[in-house]
Amino acid sequence: MNTSFSQSVRLGVFARAGLVVSTCLLAALPLQGQEDIDREPINYHSAAVNDPIVQLQAKLDSGEAGLEWDDKHGWLPSVLENLKVPLSSQTMVFSKTSLQFSRITPRRPRALYYNDNVYIGVVQYGEVVEVSAVDAKQGAIFYTLPQKKTAKPRFVRDKGQCLSCHQNRSTQDVPGYLMRSVYPGADGNPVFSLGTTTTDQTTDYRQRYGGWYVTGKHGVLRHRGNAIAKEETAKSLDVEAGANLSDLDQLIDTKPYLTPHSDLVALMVLEHQSQMHNFITKASYETRQANHYDKVWGEILERPEGFQADVSKRRIAAAGEKLVKYLLFSDEYRLTSPIEGTSDFAQEFQAQGPRDSQGRSLRDFDLQTRLFKYPCSYLIYSESFDALPEGMREYINQRLAEVLSGEDTSPEFSHLSAADRTAIREILVETKPSLAGVLAK
Repeated sequence: MNTSFSQSVRLGVFARAGLVVSTCLLAALPLQGQEDIDREPINYHSAAVNDPIVQLQAKLDSGEAGLEWDDKHGWLPSVLENLKVPLSSQTMVFSKTSLQFSRITPRRPRALYYNDNVYIGVVQYGEVVEVSAVDAKQGAIFYTLPQKKTAKPRFVRDKGQCLSCHQNRSTQDVPGYLMRSVYPGADGNPVFSLGTTTTDQTTDYRQRYGGWYVTGKHGVLRHRGNAIAKEETAKSLDVEAGANLSDLDQLIDTKPYLTPHSDLVALMVLEHQSQMHNFITKASYETRQANHYDKVWGEILERPEGFQADVSKRRIAAAGEKLVKYLLFSDEYRLTSPIEGTSDFAQEFQAQGPRDSQGRSLRDFDLQTRLFKYPCSYLIYSESFDALPEGMREYINQRLAEVLSGEDTSPEFSHLSAADRTAIREILVETKPSLAGVLAK
């Protein structure tokens, strides 16, 4: 996303302090805000993964698929085609906050493309295509593809450098994704004295998109996009000049890119999706670590098989509750003006479905007062969601039933009207078989 280990390199942030402990009790807990992901039960770097890049590489190796070299864009167009990543998802970020930061400037922004489980980043004259794919069990996995013409192109998995920025509090302390809004200087370097913001669906619009190009209409709403901080003051960022731009012609030459857009709707979906993936991965990790804790201590203390400690129940419930709230768009920022993009992204995104017998889909946009018409994340259909451990799935299913039936009337879900709850429940009953029995009651 809009960051990488390069930022840590420039800031000299390499100190990831931790303690080596021998008790399983402490091993199950985060160290210095970071999960110890290379031990049981996660084994992030050593466990086999089966994400879309692994699957594509297998097809390339067997000859079932192939990548075609483009003299202008290298492997990018063919990679997007093979992974079914739409061109309309293109967004552009010009702050120097990613792997190839030295090649990024406000005149030469980095381009990002994505679908539900793959993220692709490229820069002009870049040495690699930056890739991340979501593994159903392990979460975000990071790769590079060298931009060199060869008969056998190969994706190379990152050894851990990317996690310097892609595993921290902003990613729920698991390998994941984040969008950052900064105050960019004239050269694209963030003015760190003014602070940075990790953005998602809850972020005030005025804090979004600093260091990004944005095409689209948003009425009286203002964001930080399309603007450069001329001094080390927040007021030096001219948000009015960067508002409601239908194109970027006055800012950059878009001809070197696959499209001229940095679509506002695509940016908003990217904000939601990046953190939704993190919440799902966090829920998976927490449940697996809780189960591991119970297994180890159950053997030591000779507890009955299947015994679950109270601390494990609380751990699963805490992660599950956070996931459910984000899934159902609790605390979502309320729009005060209609949103409209400039590309075909909205149309293509909505066309993917699935739809119920009334033609309704969780991908349907609202874009008047909120992002989606039916505020429940479409990633509920993802392989990652389906792969959540049994204990977590049981908790989430129970909470969804309570919220969508109207039994839970807590403030966290007060944004859901009775009509919202009914519509979401009916859509899920018809389009998500694993929830049909739970929600139809």
